[in-house]
Amino acid sequence: MADATTPTDSVDDLALDEAVTFTSELIRIDTTNRGGGDCRERPAAEYVAERLAAAGLEPALLERTPGRTNVVARIEGTDPTADALLVHGHLDVVPAEADDWTVHPFSGEVRDGVVWGRGAIDMKNMDAMVLAVVRAWARAGVRPRRDIVIAYTADEEASAVDGSDFLAGRHPELFEGCTEGISESGAFTFHAGPEMPLYPIGAGERGTGWLKLTAHGKAGHGSKVNRANAVTALAAAVARIGAHEWPVRLTPTVRAALAEIAALQGVRAELDAPGFDVDELLGKLGPAAALVEPTVRNSSNPTMLDAGYKVNVVPGHASAYIDGRTVPGGEDEFRATLDRLTGPGVDWEFHHRELALQAPVDSPTFAKLRAAIERFDPDGHVVPYCMSGGTDAKQFSRLGITGYGFSPLKLPVGFDYQALFHGVDERVPVEALHFGVRVLDHYLRTA
Repeated sequence: MADATTPTDSVDDLALDEAVTFTSELIRIDTTNRGGGDCRERPAAEYVAERLAAAGLEPALLERTPGRTNVVARIEGTDPTADALLVHGHLDVVPAEADDWTVHPFSGEVRDGVVWGRGAIDMKNMDAMVLAVVRAWARAGVRPRRDIVIAYTADEEASAVDGSDFLAGRHPELFEGCTEGISESGAFTFHAGPEMPLYPIGAGERGTGWLKLTAHGKAGHGSKVNRANAVTALAAAVARIGAHEWPVRLTPTVRAALAEIAALQGVRAELDAPGFDVDELLGKLGPAAALVEPTVRNSSNPTMLDAGYKVNVVPGHASAYIDGRTVPGGEDEFRATLDRLTGPGVDWEFHHRELALQAPVDSPTFAKLRAAIERFDPDGHVVPYCMSGGTDAKQFSRLGITGYGFSPLKLPVGFDYQALFHGVDERVPVEALHFGVRVLDHYLRTA
């Protein structure tokens, strides 16, 4: 039986074909997560579990809520002294309006070398690539060096309460020995300019602070003077929050990203110089600034309003929701600022809250992730970055698992990967999937 030291790749033509087929077929299984528990991942979970079992594994299907199914399986490595590695991907997707799309979002159509549909990028592509790699190993008799735990989760696109939160809280034994993990939102090609393909690997995530604001006032007739109008108080608070300019807070991951991207572009970046202006530096980085700009400070975006029931009635209360995000170490400042910005008469609370993450960029793991990309794209430039949003890595971090964003795709010039996340006409090139399978095979065997 071959092992992780085998020099040749174990990917065969069938693995490449299966990555495409599995992506397409998973897209056809509608796992739309509308929030509030309105989702059913079980058909997709059964799909991946059947294919894992066919590869000789023993997948466990686990549910907190009927129909909200997770799948976990372990591949035994050749080195029993090595720490285990978690590879995780979620099965749910965000909603899609068919009328807005060029093709039906749940068709999984393969057209002109591209797989179309909701989840093609986020993240049934990664789910499929991992499946294809595992099955290729079974055919070739390959085992990785370290144990690999594969987890397909529910509910990532909402609160994760039925997914990674449930798994980490109720089934930590399934992740015994796992010290690191890889998942979505990293190692995709970002074309920063002519002959400048970047591969940002996630080494951090901003924290999640979704807020509910509530204003209490005096109900009354809309024609009367009302100096305790809840809608007025709420609107003023929302306007202050939306207009607030958060101060710069550079974390180690973001500093490393700025330094490496600037160096690649020949831009001077004196991050420790007195009077350093990060916005000025970002202005010199061209398209690559988009990788860093959302993560140099906290943020607070108003997203939902709810008030009143009739135009001539002043309601007694009004509410709003804010999508807040915090850089690692920034939550205390976030809380104090919200206390000040909401003002008198408006209360706020966390509607959903998750911690911020950082992963070392000078670690052996990051070096191996970098090497895996460079092996298959020698002209690519790997850089670290911090994700502006969050992933299931937050919940798994409670088990002491350090997470990296690594779902490799080699994308052509003009393919806007980030715009397709939760966007219209989500799609992934077939060749990008083939690249990802090869990179994942190499990394997972040698990690």
